[in-house]
Amino acid sequence: MPVSAEVRDAIREGSWIRKMFEEGARLKAEKGPDNVFDFSLGNPYGSPPDELLGEIRKLTTDPPPDLHRYMPNAGFPDVRKKVADSLARSTGLPFTADHVLMTTGAAGALNVALRAILSPGDEVVVIAPYFVEYLFYIRNAGGIPVVAESTEDFQPDTGEIRAALSDRTKAVILNTPNNPTGAVYPRDALAALDATLAEREERTGNPVYVLSDEPYRKIVYPGFSFSPPAASLRNTLIAHSHSKDLNVPGERIGYLAVSPRAADAGEVADGCVFCNRVLGFVNAPSLMQRAVAGAQDLVPDLSVYRANREALLATLSAAGFVVVPPGGAFYLFPRSPSRDEMEFVAAAREENILVVPGRGFGREGHFRIAYCVSPDTVTRSLPSWERLGGKFFPGRRRGAIR
Repeated sequence: MPVSAEVRDAIREGSWIRKMFEEGARLKAEKGPDNVFDFSLGNPYGSPPDELLGEIRKLTTDPPPDLHRYMPNAGFPDVRKKVADSLARSTGLPFTADHVLMTTGAAGALNVALRAILSPGDEVVVIAPYFVEYLFYIRNAGGIPVVAESTEDFQPDTGEIRAALSDRTKAVILNTPNNPTGAVYPRDALAALDATLAEREERTGNPVYVLSDEPYRKIVYPGFSFSPPAASLRNTLIAHSHSKDLNVPGERIGYLAVSPRAADAGEVADGCVFCNRVLGFVNAPSLMQRAVAGAQDLVPDLSVYRANREALLATLSAAGFVVVPPGGAFYLFPRSPSRDEMEFVAAAREENILVVPGRGFGREGHFRIAYCVSPDTVTRSLPSWERLGGKFFPGRRRGAIR
């Protein structure tokens, strides 16, 4: 048996996102890329901002002498200070460079944090629907994932979270704005969660850390606002990636920041630096550390995402689909019109539409649309969505947006 049973099972379970993405590549080769509407992968639309591209050109044509050399495992101190200063402005907390670790994206940050704080058998609560890789990250560190369901409109359910907490709970993973739902958690929901975790800490004497996964925090639509979890929840570790806000997912650059208010913040930060090294990351890519240092407060252009969101919401609603309007990110998570969501996914494929089934995110009966695609792709897909609605909602002229 060449691989472990755990890895073999994980490969079999696989990622529905990747499965549908690979199916999209096959369909495009068969039918032509313009005839396939691939909403499977959260690959951000457009190029990186000019400011970032200019900084990369400058670094490559006139590099500083230390650009390609080892640096402290936490990253360049001056880069970490710029990140800390930006976090201090956005959260009102006294972040310093010592609280920040540059990482290979948010995935690297989460794996480092989990390895640093978990002992074998410790539990981590995830809120469904969730980014499926969380389960693997937790298991990578010897932890046990425990799922708490969200509300009907995908907000944290404190009753569900309270029921999921045990004496072995070490952390809760939050993701706002959320993948796959686009839900944005308001301040009062975060405050309610903080009270719930404080009750548990008072009972057991041990803190529960909140791992706040924030790659979409700058992608928020009018009528909604991002409330920094670290401002409401004391024991927060922030995992951030520039994949989505700077459109550089292939560069794998992000950071982990330990809240100054977190229990044992200094020890946790030191542990994360150690784990960054021994997990084999060693340090985040040096060129990209330098490149993103001055881009911490850049605001992304959301015009394409807003237009795609509005067009799809209007068309799906008119076709009969039930969908909660997302407050952020670039995903819709409609309810499947078929009891068996795989039946709907297959029907969508017949219209050359590729979506990801909700079971890939721990919530069956739904499907995810990643609308981080060109406006032309969305526009050309609308008749296909209308035909799909006609198949599942015959005679219905108005849908439901909730």
